[in-house]
This record gives sequence, C-alpha cells and structure tokens, in this order.
Amino acid sequence: MFQGFDLSGRTAVVIGGTSGIGRAIARGLAEAGADVVATGRRQALVDEMATEVEALGRRSARLTVDVSQRASIELLRDGVTAQLGPCDILVNCAGQTKRVPTLQMDEADWAAILETNLSGTLRACQAFGPSMIERRWGRVINIASLSSFVALYEVAAYAASKAAVASLTKSLAIEWAPSGVTVNAIAPGVFRTALNTGLLDGTDRGREFLIRTPMKRFGDIAELAGAGVFLASPAASFVTGEILVVDGGFLASGVNQ
Repeated sequence: MFQGFDLSGRTAVVIGGTSGIGRAIARGLAEAGADVVATGRRQALVDEMATEVEALGRRSARLTVDVSQRASIELLRDGVTAQLGPCDILVNCAGQTKRVPTLQMDEADWAAILETNLSGTLRACQAFGPSMIERRWGRVINIASLSSFVALYEVAAYAASKAAVASLTKSLAIEWAPSGVTVNAIAPGVFRTALNTGLLDGTDRGREFLIRTPMKRFGDIAELAGAGVFLASPAASFVTGEILVVDGGFLASGVNQ
C-alpha cells in the first residue's frame, strides 16, 4: 500500500479546528495517523474535539487560543510542545465574515475581519514557523477562498483578507522552501457551515452558487479532509506555494447549460 499519506508520528495543530472546515480537516489528519490539537476560543468545543481525536487512538491536548492575541498563540505553541512535542503541521482555519454593502462597511468590522483572517494567520505562522525551519521539516496549510480569485457580492472585507492570505501563502512558501517547510493553502468552494448558512439557504445567493457550480450541489465539509491530508503528507513534499481549489468546478465554470 502506498505510504505517502501516512502521518503517523506527526503532530498537527488546527487553529479554528473545532467546527466546520477546520473540524473536518482535523479529523482527516487524525484518521491519517497524526496527533491533532484542534483549537479555538471555546473550551467546551476544544474538549469535544480532543475527545474525538483520542477516540481515534491519537493524542491531543485541550488548549484554547485567540488568534487576535500573539501571547495566546505563543502559549498554544508552548503548550503543544510541552504535551505532544513540536508542531509539524499547522492549519490556519480561524475566520469570520460579514455581508454588507462596502460603502456601509463599518471600519471596526473591517478591521476585525482582517485581524482574524489575515493577521491571525500571520501570527500563527510566525509563532510555529521557526521550529519547523530549525528542524527542516514542516507543513503549513492556510485557508483561502473562492474570493481569493473572484469577487463575491457584498463581502469585500472577507474577500480582501482571503486574497491577502493567498498572497501571504506564496510569500512564506518561497522564503521557507530552502528549509524544507512547505506552505500551501486550500480554497474551498461553497460548503455549508455555521459561518455562511444564513447566506446560502433559501436565498438568491445560494441559488446562484448552485447554478455556477457544475456539480450542482454544495460541498460536504468531509470532502476537504483529503486535500488537508495530501498537503500535510510526505506525498506533497515538492508542493509549495499552491492554492488547492476544492470547489466542484466553480472557478472553471463558464456556461453550464
């Protein structure tokens, strides 16, 4: 059997890993053999995910994090190292959005979205990256978006943050490549999560997404696990600076009928 996707002996940290896309990736990494710390701000959800990871026979740790606070991320890094060893795989999945016409966008809301989606990703990379570079092995997986490539109506702050995440991914990839650390991103298509359900279900926006998606359905978040495992695995050792799109054909779409 091909062993290129085996993550046994690796430690993964999934920030924003207690729900939605992050939770699916965290579970996939654990199923592939990694010890996984799925973390976020709410202790109850962190505990729930740790129990789920442990039920798969992997190790975990019950550590929370707030990506808006550098000290919180550094405490997470130190806690993971103390309990499980240094982080080999970092997944940055914390995110927020708000739909509003751009001319009416409150500056505080704009700043909060970029703070979480972009600056939080940078802080985590700065906290966990040096150890990977020193050990000359590491995998960083950021979460981009369709809006890293095309505009989505009335979510300019989210789109700007995700376009920047894609650019940051490429910048870190070329800086860290000589040290054996790969930096890639996953750009999910339309997956129903707690973050976007209100924008999709029974709305013109949701119907347009379905028309534009050749597979004619929303994705199941479990379908993102394979992309996460691949990018984290030895099989992707020569893949860096890439944005792996998992979108049911959305970005390839022109006329679908």
